[in-house]
Formats: sequence, C-alpha cells, structure tokens
Amino acid sequence: MALHIYKDFIRRLIRDYIIGSTAAVLGVGSIFIFSALQVPGHEAIMLLAILLISLMIMMIAELFVFYRHLRPIRQMFHQSQPSIETLQSVYLHTHRFPVFAIKRIFGPHLFGLSIPAAIMLLIGVQQELLSLPFSYLFLAAVGVPLVACMHAFMEFFLTSQSIRPLVMYIRQLSLDLYGIDLSLNGQVLVSIQRKFQFSAFLIGTFPLLLFILSGYIRQDVTAHQNAVDYWNWAGIILLVGIAFSSLGAWVLSREIEHPIRSINKAMGSVQTGDFDVRTADIYSDEFSKLVAGFNHMVSGLKARESMNNLLIQSYFTTLAAALDARDPYTAGHSERVARYSLEIGRLANLHEQELDILKKTALLHDIGKIGVRDTVLLKEGRLTEEEFEMIKLHPLLGEKILRQIEPADAMFDILPGVRSHHERFDGRGYPDGLAGDNIPLMGRIIAIADAFDAMTSDRPYRKGMTVERALYILKEGQGTQWDPELTKKFIDNLNQIQPKMDAEKSTPITMMNRD
Repeated sequence: MALHIYKDFIRRLIRDYIIGSTAAVLGVGSIFIFSALQVPGHEAIMLLAILLISLMIMMIAELFVFYRHLRPIRQMFHQSQPSIETLQSVYLHTHRFPVFAIKRIFGPHLFGLSIPAAIMLLIGVQQELLSLPFSYLFLAAVGVPLVACMHAFMEFFLTSQSIRPLVMYIRQLSLDLYGIDLSLNGQVLVSIQRKFQFSAFLIGTFPLLLFILSGYIRQDVTAHQNAVDYWNWAGIILLVGIAFSSLGAWVLSREIEHPIRSINKAMGSVQTGDFDVRTADIYSDEFSKLVAGFNHMVSGLKARESMNNLLIQSYFTTLAAALDARDPYTAGHSERVARYSLEIGRLANLHEQELDILKKTALLHDIGKIGVRDTVLLKEGRLTEEEFEMIKLHPLLGEKILRQIEPADAMFDILPGVRSHHERFDGRGYPDGLAGDNIPLMGRIIAIADAFDAMTSDRPYRKGMTVERALYILKEGQGTQWDPELTKKFIDNLNQIQPKMDAEKSTPITMMNRD
C-alpha cells in the first residue's frame, strides 16, 4: 500500500510535467517557429532539432534536481517505521513541492533549455545555416522566460493538487503510529496574495505579450501577404492566448474551491453534532491558518461538549440519588433500574443516542415521588386504596416537574418514558391506560427493569425474591403486564448470566406496588 502511494505520487508529478512542458514549450514554441516564422523546410527541421536537443539537455538537468527533491520522501518510504521527526520533516517537505516545481522551471528547466538553444542558434546563424536576424535572439531572450512563466504557473497548481494524496497518507501514518495529527499550524509557505497577483498578472498579460512578440516577427515575413493569411495566423495566436487564460482561471478556481469545500463539509458534520471531524491540513497558504483554526475550534467544542455531557450525567445521577435518599431502603434503585434498562435496550439493538436517552429516563423515572407525602411514600405496611391512588400520580408529577426545566426542550426526549413506565401491555396500567405498542418504547423497557428490581430487593418487612422467582413472574406476565418480546430477551439474557448474578449481593429496593 505504501509503495503504491509513492509510485502514484511519482506518476502524478510526471503527468504534471508532461502537461506543462507540452503546453508551454512545444505548444507555444512551435507557434513561434512554425506559425510566426516563415522559413524553408530544411531550416524548420534544423530549428526543430535545436528545440529537441535543448529539451533533452533540459530534462537531464531537471531530472537531477528532481531526484534530489524526492530523496527525503523516498527515504521515508524505505523505512519500516519512520520516526515522528521524519514524518514531520517529510510532511513539510511535501508541502514545498509546488515551490520546488517553480524553482526547477526557473533553474535547470529554463537555463537548460535557453542556453543550449541560444548557443546552437548563434552557431547556426554565424555558419549561415539559418537565415534568422540577430534581433530574433533578443526576442527569444524575452519569449523564453515568458514561456517558462506559463509552465511554472501550470505546474505549480497541478502539483498542489498532486501532493494532496501523499500529504493525507503521511498525516494518517502519523496518526496510526504516534497518535499525532500533523499540521503546518498556520505556517504560510506561499501566500494567497502572491499566488493571485502572479496568476492574475500572467493570465492577463501572457496573451498580449504572446501576440506582440509573434506579431513583431510575423510582420517581417508577411508584408506582402493578404489580410486573410494575416487573420488566419492572428486567430491561432488569439486562440492560444484564450486557451491559456481559460486554463489559468480554471486551475486558480480549483485551488480556492478545494479548501472551501473541505471546510464546508466539515462544518456540516459539526452542525449535526460530530465533534470528531477534522479538516486535513494539506494547504501551504493562508488556508493552512484557517484549517488550523477550524480544527482548534472543533477540538474546543468537543472538550466543552464532553464537559457538558459529564455535567448533565452528573445532574441526572444527583437527582436520582436525591430521590432515593428519601427512603434508605430504596437506595440505589434508580441506578439499578437504569442499568437493567440499558441491558434491555442493548438487547433490543438501540443505538447509542437512544441508549443515552433511556439511561437518563430510567434514572429519573421516579422523580415524581418527590411530590408524594412522606407519610405515604415511606409507609412500611401495605398502602390503602387512597394512598395507592396518590402513589399512582407520581408519573404525572414527574412529567410536570421535568417540564419546568429550561430550555423547554431539554427534557423532551425523556418525558414519554417517565410518564408511561407504569403502563401495562394489556392496557390496564396508569396513568393513561395505554396498551401494546402505543406505550412508548422507553416506558415498556423501564417497566420491566423497575419490576425486576422491585421483586428482587429486600424491605424491612419482607425479603426480596430470588432471581428465579422474579424471572418466573416476568414470564407469566409477558403480553399482559409487560412487553412480551422485550421481556423474553431480558429473561433469556439473565438465564445466561444468572450464576454471576447469584454471586452478587442484592441491594434493598422499594415494593412492587409503589414502583
């Protein structure tokens, strides 16, 4: 896989080089030679030979420098486990490749082409093998850097695109090996201002300069040709200029659109609550600062979200503990019901968000008992019918209490479970007499967990049932008191882990007719 990434990177760079060289050197150069100039056939062949020889010299010099630029990356791929220092160094080095491309073009590329070509042209003119005026050599000295600028422009933006898969790979390798997310941390290697100034200048002036230089040459050799020939030639020059300007505008827009799309996509994930998303820092301009700032912001949001979740969870646990503290014999009831409820929820394949709501609902399912008088709630004997009617109000009281919490929708998801945890599957429960699947899922789950904990917990005046006995009662109540499918899942699961449960010490809990 690693070798494939490296080979693909090399292929991309070679492709970029061929595209840029073909368009800039052969495309524009051939226009100067074969469109602007009117030379005999043998001189055209000699000019082509000079061009090809110069290209070979240029490529040899450029390959030497290119090999040196690749060396740190190649060495990294030959290491079984590169150090974090190596990854950081190669990460920065890879980001510099678009700049390296410009240096190669204005170094070995430009001089490797222009110097040999100029020498061979001088020799050809002096030996009268070429009938070109010396003034054309001056024009070439102006035209060749212009062509180099065009090539540098194209290859810079093409290379900026080509390095991104490699940068992503190095970043992922650092995360996998060391858990460190590599970033330029806002370091600007090439500013957007410089890129835009150079690009806009070149896009605007290149067609004009190309036309002026070609026109100057053309006027010497076409003085006696008609207007149709002139406009045929001029049309070709204009088309080349327009094509370059269009291509330049396209690659420039891609350079800006890519980071904007990446950040916008990550923002969409953050809006949905995903604070683990990060935008890869694969840019070497001011977008690096923007990406680093965005990732830092998301990290802060994630830390704040984690703290808020801990505070909310602590809030729910504290409320449940405060409720259980009213009666020493019900201590831990809400937490145990929450634990059993989560087990049933997992057996029912609820996803994490639903399990979180279920846990919060179970912790506060009896919060309404805060509104029940102590003389009724803490009574040790059996309740009278009137007292039991008062107890039966606690689901409604719980819902009313939770509706007072701000913001108004903070408790919205847990209200149905709190209100319905004493409904029966056959419709004979309270407070609404709901039946079957009309009972909210959270209420059906908590009803099973609440009943099981009530049956297996001790009271001062009675000992809790055995697990076997409680499971038998649950089985008998499937489809009447409790949801048959959920109850069966709970029973089957407990039967598998019963030996472990028998070894645990049971904890006192409230009576069934109060829960």
